Amino acid sequence: MKKHYRIDVSDHLEEGTLYYPAEINTHYSLSRISFGTFSVNVKCIPHPDEKNTLILSEDIAKVLKFPYLDIPFHLFIEENTIHIGPLIGIFTSGFTPFVMRPIGERSMFFAKLLSVKKFVGALPFVFGEQHINWEEGTIDGFIYHKNGWETIELPFPNVIYDRLPNRRSEKKAALRKVKDRLQSEYLIPWYNPGFFNKLEVFERLESIDEVSSLLPETHPFTSFSMIERMLSHYGHVYLKPMNGSLGLGIHQIIFDREQNKYYCRYREGEVNRLRKYETLEALMKHTFRTNKLNHLLVQQGIHLIRHEKCPVDFRIHTNKDENGEWKVTALAAKVAGPGSVTTHVKSGGSIKTIEEVISSKDEQKKVIKTLSETSLLLSNVLDHQMEGIIGEIGFDLGIDREGKVWLFEANSKPGRSIFKHPSLKEFDLLTRKLSLAFGVFLSEQAIRQPGKIYK
Repeated sequence: MKKHYRIDVSDHLEEGTLYYPAEINTHYSLSRISFGTFSVNVKCIPHPDEKNTLILSEDIAKVLKFPYLDIPFHLFIEENTIHIGPLIGIFTSGFTPFVMRPIGERSMFFAKLLSVKKFVGALPFVFGEQHINWEEGTIDGFIYHKNGWETIELPFPNVIYDRLPNRRSEKKAALRKVKDRLQSEYLIPWYNPGFFNKLEVFERLESIDEVSSLLPETHPFTSFSMIERMLSHYGHVYLKPMNGSLGLGIHQIIFDREQNKYYCRYREGEVNRLRKYETLEALMKHTFRTNKLNHLLVQQGIHLIRHEKCPVDFRIHTNKDENGEWKVTALAAKVAGPGSVTTHVKSGGSIKTIEEVISSKDEQKKVIKTLSETSLLLSNVLDHQMEGIIGEIGFDLGIDREGKVWLFEANSKPGRSIFKHPSLKEFDLLTRKLSLAFGVFLSEQAIRQPGKIYK
């Protein structure tokens, strides 16, 4: 990790002057300081006491809107300019007027995310479209500091981390306009820009030989005959909303050859249901009478490995690190609840470590190695196949009874329920650190080569 430097503001320095760390050597004559999108000409002097600290005169700090928060920062030198930072703007919606919970139920998540600022050497802040002052080029950003939530005026950031909460907010014209303007007019890199569409992900991966074998047969719903064909071949299939999340709206359809009957397993409110039907037509008409079938995907059922007679799949998080490289940052097992159609916690599932569901040490190592290698392969392929700058992905992978790995879903904004497990809390911290460390990497790239897209 690159070195961080202490930044101080002094009222004893001559106006328009700064001391820069003694160890910084540059071929250029330094004459400018930058913070976010603000910059100003200054008189740059190596620290007279040979300390590795940067000290700003008060007037410079005021012009740059540099807040003294006792945070160590990176210093990026590009030609004659010292760039302090970076400033990482976290863009979201759903703000409230409440001081203690400014982003509603997600306030605690954001507080934890912002709390890693000293580890990564950056100042992250949360903002929405209503907090932007386009005329002044500033944002009233929410920071989480010693005394809780504060709002401070800051320059536009070096990079923006997209944390819009759902597809509905993502589609709002006003929010899309903000994104387009900040990217096109200010050349600010924007990472994790949108939710993946399940069908699009599968179609992109299907064309790549090295990962196509990981995909269960998956199609948009077109007819009952398609489901009949897949049931006769696989015994059971899943019907999933094309843009669903958290396991909501998933139905499992099972064909019992001996009874010549159809079963449908699904979640209704807080209850797992299993209903029997004489025909597929009856099942579909009863179960999906209020749903638009053209929004559904039909996916091959897989006979997964089991723990205490319940199906198991795996959630793997990958993040890009401070060097822009993909890393596996968390790996957990998810065990379906009794009678549940999915392994999601909200459907009665439970989170386990690999050690809790696989007893053999050798088998544990083999599973971890296989899932990790598969996730990194998929991360690199998706990074090239999908639009925008991707910094994190959550994969739902399964292993069948023969040991073959299957990809069920890839999520660009993965849920964090696995981190409630006591043994996985350290990975919660790691994923938060890397989601901002990647922002530091992007910031440096944008400073070195403005306007270039870094995949």
